[in-house]
Amino acid sequence: FLAGHPGVDGVTFTGESRTGSAIMRTVADGVKPISFELGGKNAGLIFADARLDAAVEGSVRSVFTNGGQVCLCTERLYVERPIFQEFAGRLARRAQELSREREPMPMISAGHREKVLSYYRLAASEGAEVLAGGGVPPWVEGGYHVEPTVLTGLPQSSRVNQEEIFGPVCHITPFDTEAEAVALANDSRYGLAATVWTRDLSRAHRVAAAVQAGLVWVNTWFLRDLRTPFGGLRLSGIGREGGVHSLDFYSEPSTVTVKLEDADE
Repeated sequence: FLAGHPGVDGVTFTGESRTGSAIMRTVADGVKPISFELGGKNAGLIFADARLDAAVEGSVRSVFTNGGQVCLCTERLYVERPIFQEFAGRLARRAQELSREREPMPMISAGHREKVLSYYRLAASEGAEVLAGGGVPPWVEGGYHVEPTVLTGLPQSSRVNQEEIFGPVCHITPFDTEAEAVALANDSRYGLAATVWTRDLSRAHRVAAAVQAGLVWVNTWFLRDLRTPFGGLRLSGIGREGGVHSLDFYSEPSTVTVKLEDADE
């Protein structure tokens, strides 16, 4: 195993959380430094005072970009109850439009498509309400496409709400209070990214500080400056990349003390 080779001084890895765990076990005997950017089960929090058009379109991007195969994509959406029905309906219609327009949602392999479809089937078997999608596009004749899918109605403890799917799918849950929204967002083994949609600047700061994630976007998604720290918590990784943070990992500080002969003791 390359990571355990004595010629390797440290390991940085981007990928799935189980692979990261395997690398940690491999390098443990050598006490090698590691930097991991792993999976995510990212949350989006939409408050009733948000600009609804922006929140819907931003969520469309954060859920369906690259067929959901981006570690920063959103798979859990928590929407304040007064706007829940409208938001859910509009997001579902946008997902249906993507499907009608034959927007490609190819998965990376046949095996991964089967994994994503297995979660679609699991959600249906557990009683989820399928607002859009939930299968293979009817126009598909080849490739590994799946439908952009919007779900609701499952408990927070469900596998669909707890496990990374890595496909074009999200589950929408209503909330009543800011504290409840934060608690739901933090109820995850992952902690990579989150989005917050609100016009209340004070709330934006409170929620961004309370959400346990390495990156929090307010009223946007995937807006990045490569000089800023990038990384997550828990199963989402260890350490930070970007700017001086990358330099820190790839170098070791050393203290050199020189006594000059003519210097006073």
